[in-house]
Amino acid sequence: MIADFERRKAKYIPVATALYALYGHPTWRQSLPPLDELVDCILSQSTSDTNKDRAFAALKRHYPSWEAVMDAPVEEVIEVIRPGGLAQQKAPRIQEVLRTIYAERGELKIDFLNDLPLDEAKAWLTSHNGVGPKTAAIVLCFAFNRPAFPVDTHIHRVGQRIGFLPANISADKAHPIMERIVPPEDHYTFHLNLIRLGREICGARRPLCEICPLTAHCDYYQSMTYGQP
Repeated sequence: MIADFERRKAKYIPVATALYALYGHPTWRQSLPPLDELVDCILSQSTSDTNKDRAFAALKRHYPSWEAVMDAPVEEVIEVIRPGGLAQQKAPRIQEVLRTIYAERGELKIDFLNDLPLDEAKAWLTSHNGVGPKTAAIVLCFAFNRPAFPVDTHIHRVGQRIGFLPANISADKAHPIMERIVPPEDHYTFHLNLIRLGREICGARRPLCEICPLTAHCDYYQSMTYGQP
C-alpha cells in the first residue's frame, strides 16, 4: 500500500499503550441512532462542532421526524440549519439522502448496514451525494461499532506527524491505511484517543512536544530533534 508500511505499523503498539496510559480505554457506546449519526455527519462538514450541534439540535427541535425533514420545503430546512454553515448545500443534500433511503428501503432506517459485509456497507453509504469515506467510517464505527477507522483533520495531522501516514497522502486515502495499522477491535478506542491527543497536545499551530508521551515514536519530533528537514 505505502512505502515502509511495516515500520509504520510497528508504531501502533507503543503509541496505543502510551495513549491508554494517558487517556484510558474508552469503551463503545452508541451516542446517536444510525440515521441521526448520518445526518449529524453531513451537518459537520466544513464547520465547527459547536455550529454542527446547533444545526442538529434545531432540526430535531423543529421537525418531529426525519420524514418531516424529507418532505419539508428545502428553503425552510435551509433556514433551520443555517447556524451550521453551508446550509444551502447541506439542506438539499440531507433531503436527497433521506429520499434515496426511503425509496430504496421503504422506511427511514439504515440499521440494515449492520448486516452487510463492511465493504458493502461503506460502498452503500458513499454512493450517496455528500457522503465520503470519513462520514461512512463515522457512521459504521460510532453507530454500529464496526471496524471502520474515521480520519478527520486531527487524525490526518497527528497520523502524519507520528508516521502512521505518509506526508503526501490525502485524508480520504488514509482510511484504509489506518484500518490496516489499527486492530479492528481497537478502532473506536484508538480513534478517540488520537483525536484527544490532536486537540490537547498535538495542535495544528504548535504541537506541545515538551509534554507529549509519544516523542520516542514520533517521526516529526525525531526530525526536529536531529535537525532534519
